Amino acid sequence: MNVEPIANEILKRAAGAARFVVAIAGPPGAGKSTLSDALAETLTAGGEKAAVLPMDGFHMDNAVLEQKGLLARKGAPETFDVRAFLSTVAAVRANDGEVLVPVFDRTREIAIASARIVAPETRIILVEGNYLLLDEAPWDRLEGAFDFSIFINPGIEELERRLLKRWYDLGYDEAAAKRKAQGNDIPNAHRVVDHQRPADLVLTDF
Repeated sequence: MNVEPIANEILKRAAGAARFVVAIAGPPGAGKSTLSDALAETLTAGGEKAAVLPMDGFHMDNAVLEQKGLLARKGAPETFDVRAFLSTVAAVRANDGEVLVPVFDRTREIAIASARIVAPETRIILVEGNYLLLDEAPWDRLEGAFDFSIFINPGIEELERRLLKRWYDLGYDEAAAKRKAQGNDIPNAHRVVDHQRPADLVLTDF
């Protein structure tokens, strides 16, 4: 997909702003990371200072999830440190100094604290995550936190296909892949699609 029209829309809306925060939301498997990275690359190539802030860095640790009985639901809305995420988004919006943000290491399944810097001179921040537009508490406290919002929704059938393929690609057989996808990923996808606040731009063919 050519992301230049989206990048141009962001630049038009960001005209004159010292800091412009974009939400890139959607269900698991929608392509949020791909879009965020492509937009950051396009904006940077055009001379802008842009950075991606993934919500994944705010996963609760596996030990905490196990203690809460939520390890099997890792990735669901209730398995993130929402308070820390809200504070970080607020700090990024305030733009009164550098903000240290966590990064999720998929190879070790852990979030690494203060692993990336959002510098004051970074004008456009692309916040990426499943639940940025979720209308459930406490995620609904993000309403008004973004200057522009994008929601990616290729449709439940396509999402189910992609989510199953993820597990196949990791070496799971059909039965195990279906258990993984249907036990957590697909319910999360339905939850996002069915309970989202309105977005400025909706993409259905990404």
